[in-house]
Amino acid sequence: MSKNLLELCLSPDLGGLELYMVRSAKALVNDFNVLSVINTETKLQQYYEDTQYRYSKIPRKRSLSFSSARKLAKIIDENDIDIIHMHWTKDLPIAVMAKVLSKKKPKLVQTRNMTMTRFKDDFYHRFLYKHMDMILPVTYQVAEQIKRFIPESIRPRVEVLYMGSDKADILNDEEIHAYKEELTVKPDDFLIGMVGRIEETKGQHLLIEAAEKLQEKKIPIKVFIVGHAMKEDYLDSLKRKVADRGLQDHIIFDGFTKNPHRFMQACDVMVLATECETFGLVVIEAMQVQTTVVATNSCGPLEIIEDGVSGLLFEKNDSDDLAEKISGLYKDKEACAAIGRAGQAKVEKLFSNIRQFEKLGLLLKGL
Repeated sequence: MSKNLLELCLSPDLGGLELYMVRSAKALVNDFNVLSVINTETKLQQYYEDTQYRYSKIPRKRSLSFSSARKLAKIIDENDIDIIHMHWTKDLPIAVMAKVLSKKKPKLVQTRNMTMTRFKDDFYHRFLYKHMDMILPVTYQVAEQIKRFIPESIRPRVEVLYMGSDKADILNDEEIHAYKEELTVKPDDFLIGMVGRIEETKGQHLLIEAAEKLQEKKIPIKVFIVGHAMKEDYLDSLKRKVADRGLQDHIIFDGFTKNPHRFMQACDVMVLATECETFGLVVIEAMQVQTTVVATNSCGPLEIIEDGVSGLLFEKNDSDDLAEKISGLYKDKEACAAIGRAGQAKVEKLFSNIRQFEKLGLLLKGL
């Protein structure tokens, strides 16, 4: 008999973390009776409407919301939930309170997407972690942080589980050419992409600074920054930065896309410039379609990219080094293509969705 699984993400945002919850719910539906619970104010509802996948909505105004926890506990008991799989760390207090309030007392599992930087040995955190059953850090680096900062006496089981990438529909040369025309990219343009939330920690400003340096070298670049803005004032500051440097014809802000794989296939290079990206789902998504990745030399990308072989790493917060790495790829197109092929091979071996969700299913069934 299949277990009843509740996938939980009350984040109001829309990015890799939130979309991973949707992908988990859809990937596990053949092995579990899956119900997703999302925020009433979320952007995730569009991925459930008019589909076969079950979902409920509850409000969330703060982390310590007794009202939200009580609503979640009711959903747990009405649906006889065996396991809660949560994704957003800020949902942990609500999930734990709901578990305590429920009659069912489901197992509580967290996919840990964020770094851990301080000890969790106070009364509040001891209460939370004593009610958890398993943490799934997305990298070995995060696993080591968990073991360092959560006392062994209250530490849940820890199992590293990399994120996987959806299998992409591969475009042929004619389709890529047509898509580039749609993007108004000229045949000689070197297309550079960045996909993700538009916020300061993601480093869009570094790519703009690097683009200015590439322009000074007379490299014909076209940069697309794809994603929704977390704060409009930061997006406005980026647009002013572009205007001040006279780069309006070379840098485009293109909003959120539901099909990043299609866009990535049109790019010569994808950039991840976050100072410390815990994992870097966008990295493996780009590698999977043979697009060469240039990423920060810290945190998650260090476990994904072999520098100079399956991608390139640049010094964090250093737009000069980022520009130098991109310039080298432009000047050596054969090397760029070879790195793209090696990246794709690595993703297929280690980071496929099928492989990772099979492991997730086995871990959840074993609880």
